Amino acid sequence: MNEIRFRLEISAQEYLRYYQGEVDFVRVTIAGGQTIQFPANTLQKHVDQSGVNGSFRIVFDDNNKMISMERVTN
Repeated sequence: MNEIRFRLEISAQEYLRYYQGEVDFVRVTIAGGQTIQFPANTLQKHVDQSGVNGSFRIVFDDNNKMISMERVTN
């Protein structure tokens, strides 16, 4: 299994675009310049009044399929 850690700062206003289906995927640039993308609906459980803010960890299986995403800090 592999994991990637990254920081997200998405305002509540910006998150509306994901919520309303205007944007299907979130694209994040991680350390080293690598870009990953994942389904926007993965963020739903991490949204609060200010949007989505914090450090996250995504765990992938050996075929690079996402297993889980969790907040590691605020």
